[in-house]
Amino acid sequence: MKPDSGLDAMLKVVEIFQSVQGEGANTGKSAVFVRLSHCNRNCWFCDTDWSVGTDMTVAEVLVEVNSLSDPEDYPHNLLIWTGGEPTLQLTDEVLEHFSGFYNCIETNGSNPVPTRIQYISCSPKVSPDILKKNFKHVNEFRYPVGVGETLPEISDLPQADNYFISPLFVGEEKKRFEISAENVEFCIEYVKKHPQWRLSLQTHKFLNIR
Repeated sequence: MKPDSGLDAMLKVVEIFQSVQGEGANTGKSAVFVRLSHCNRNCWFCDTDWSVGTDMTVAEVLVEVNSLSDPEDYPHNLLIWTGGEPTLQLTDEVLEHFSGFYNCIETNGSNPVPTRIQYISCSPKVSPDILKKNFKHVNEFRYPVGVGETLPEISDLPQADNYFISPLFVGEEKKRFEISAENVEFCIEYVKKHPQWRLSLQTHKFLNIR
């Protein structure tokens, strides 16, 4: 159930932290991440335990975000709502209280995003038909890819500013994933043959940061 609109509305939060964006078009930029609980997918390669979380009011989240980022830095102060799947909790009414930040979202594409989101990073876990139903435009698609996987034609996707593929890490335990040389080679060769796509590495995993 999505929260009510006030500052006393509740969100279930996994963590809030400041770091740098590790992937996509905003790689290297300072950002505050609000990782929300719950997801409507169960991807084997997910590196987040989204099943846990702490109940926080919107007011409490805002206080913590303000302690990590200065609204005077707008629009450079990225506030990235991630998960899990943040559209299961996030609403325009909640985002109204975060209007001093440049609000970004990392979504699996299964739901439309709130209109107050200013930057959409979609790592699709649904078909192009559902993506076209939910989006007219996104800022970036980021497809996690392993050897032998096929990607949709760009013409079958909603319009985007950037089309990324990211080689899947491999491993048996969450947060202990290692880069796969085979997946990297596969992605590089794919980009060489399909130059509308770009390679995006999860640099935060190489740097061992969140």
